[in-house]
Amino acid sequence: MRAIVIAAHGGPEVLVHAEHPDPVPGDGEVVVDVAASGVNFIDIYHRSGAYPLPLPSPIGSEGAGVVSAVGPGVTDVAVGDTVAWAGVLGSYAEKAVVPAGRLVPVPGDVSAELAAATMLQGMTAHYLTHSTYPVREGDNVLVHAGAGGMGQLLVQLAKLRGARVFATVSSDEKEKLARAAGADEVLRYDDFAEALRGRMHVVYDGVGAATFDGGLQALRPRGLMALYGAASGPVPPVDPQRLNKEGSLFLTRPTLAHYIADRGELLQRASDLFGWIAEGRLRVNVSHRYPMAQAAQAHEDLAARRTTGKLLLLP
Repeated sequence: MRAIVIAAHGGPEVLVHAEHPDPVPGDGEVVVDVAASGVNFIDIYHRSGAYPLPLPSPIGSEGAGVVSAVGPGVTDVAVGDTVAWAGVLGSYAEKAVVPAGRLVPVPGDVSAELAAATMLQGMTAHYLTHSTYPVREGDNVLVHAGAGGMGQLLVQLAKLRGARVFATVSSDEKEKLARAAGADEVLRYDDFAEALRGRMHVVYDGVGAATFDGGLQALRPRGLMALYGAASGPVPPVDPQRLNKEGSLFLTRPTLAHYIADRGELLQRASDLFGWIAEGRLRVNVSHRYPMAQAAQAHEDLAARRTTGKLLLLP
């Protein structure tokens, strides 16, 4: 099979697309013929060494496809099943080995490509709006980067829960995308803090350094900042006393792994998302598809913010 493995941390050039032996499933594992792999900022962090991996290492942590082999002890998954996963390294490949307990079934009315595009960002949007801060009817919610793949999902899920959603974007073109996702108001990054000062119940921030200070200013007393990413760079250390001065604010740095560690929770989040997609209540915008050999280009485009929806690699 062909797969991408990194032998060193660095720029997109370390993504090497080459032939590797076909994998064999071990105890509790399955082999999946990959239909599509999602491209995410965490892949860039793994590649660059911001989140270092033992080297050499496979890369890519989200995908979907059809089970082609099962290992000993696997009882809930069978050859021929369409499945999806998130948080499992080695997804940039024609065949991926995945622990059976990390797989979710993909219903027949959701394509494997769409499932691959949904898992990581979709479940992140789910836990942020349903668990980290369970959005309530009438809440004011701020979503940074509202035109991105993650931002569009957050806007939609917050709207499903009855919120008034504010989004930040960098251009008129991206404003159209955020509004199409359901944002009630769309602002630019240079003026959102003053315009929203003291009004937001929750801020969902995947941008990081560039928006963090303004996000705290936008929160109402006892509001919550969910800092789930750092696309513009990491946030410097924060003095907890600042949260007091700004209004007894809450600050959390969540990650998906802790919200799907329980298999029941994993299945529930995925089932909710696939159900909403099938019902037409949630739209996943797959804006770019790349051959796997062009993974470096996909990383460059994502890092440079040249994209506005979900990016997929196709084997």
